[in-house]
Amino acid sequence: MAHLHCLPPSVEPRVSEHMPQIIDMIKQIIDSGCAYSIDGDVYFSVDKFSKYGRLSGRKLEDNRAGERVAVDSRKKNPADFALWKSAKEGEPFWGSPWGPGRPGWHIECSAMSATYLGYSFDIHGGGMDLIFPHHENEIAQSCTACENSNVSYWIHNGFVTIDSEKMSKSLGNFFTIRQVVDLYHPLALRLFLIGTHYRSPINYSDVQLEKASDRVFYVYQTLHDCEVLLSLHNNVNRKDSIPPDVKSCINKFNDEVLVSMLDDLHTPVALSALSEPLKIINDLLHTRKGKKQELRIESLAALEKTIKNLLFILGLMPTSYSEVLQQLREKALKRAKLTEDQVLQKIEERTTARMNKEYEKSDAVRKDLAAVGIALMDSPGGTSWRPAVPLAMQEQQVVAV
Repeated sequence: MAHLHCLPPSVEPRVSEHMPQIIDMIKQIIDSGCAYSIDGDVYFSVDKFSKYGRLSGRKLEDNRAGERVAVDSRKKNPADFALWKSAKEGEPFWGSPWGPGRPGWHIECSAMSATYLGYSFDIHGGGMDLIFPHHENEIAQSCTACENSNVSYWIHNGFVTIDSEKMSKSLGNFFTIRQVVDLYHPLALRLFLIGTHYRSPINYSDVQLEKASDRVFYVYQTLHDCEVLLSLHNNVNRKDSIPPDVKSCINKFNDEVLVSMLDDLHTPVALSALSEPLKIINDLLHTRKGKKQELRIESLAALEKTIKNLLFILGLMPTSYSEVLQQLREKALKRAKLTEDQVLQKIEERTTARMNKEYEKSDAVRKDLAAVGIALMDSPGGTSWRPAVPLAMQEQQVVAV
């Protein structure tokens, strides 16, 4: 997860280490009159909590009991859920006022979040499939244990799908992060993931990862080139002002990023805002007109700073552009099943063919490399290569960045 630039959690609690807190919360719920004990089991009485269903929007009469598991006839209402389950043979158990047993699935989350965050906190996350019944039951438990309990924002992420089918172990259509980052850079995977709004499903495919990888390379190569040029002007007294068009671009960029992130963390829109400032940087770096523009160095410095701020916010800011660019090249070579020496040999073969005016042969070398995701770039200084989307994938849907 560190390779994906995910911040580590402050606490990773274990249920087995929080039995006293779980039992105390169940006692509080019973004392509130919203739970009852039968033969060593404790059930939450959903009829006693008038706001049950407020998160999912479901009504009790719409729930059909007995479709997934057999209904316990001892319950006062088929929708009542377990807070404590009496010990079963072969299962772990702990002592409690209701006899030996173990916690229900939902109560452990309420008890541990209350222990570390209090009864009222800002954000509670989880998958869409947890809205009902898990999070609905958490709300009921926490609110009856403490009337001031509150979660300000519920963040529910969409599923990862393959060919529009949910990725899951039971279907056997899943990949681990380790498997993916063996072939693709972790920051390419991160960009791919935040290129879709977190509440929407993400359709996993090699095509999308190839395009995310290509985009990441473009972003970091642009910023690397900019960084190199700016390092050559460290001793130049830069003016505070920048041209109106560059200032307008930066202001528009900042506004778009702010509005999109305030709109339920709409990261795809924030990422798409990168296109214009990156284009201007490349124009200033490489075009004849850009190189002659007034306040060129000041513009590049301001644009680079602006882009870096967003990359930092989105967890896409690397410690070194050159290091990540090299890693992206290595991943591309691995996907292409080539070594860099083999690519350089192909470049040499193409150069010889062009010198001999064997243009069909030189074109074939370029196409063969492009087919496996290696793009050749000619310049007055010679031919170099960079990772690219394999030819067969280039016509397919583009990642929104």
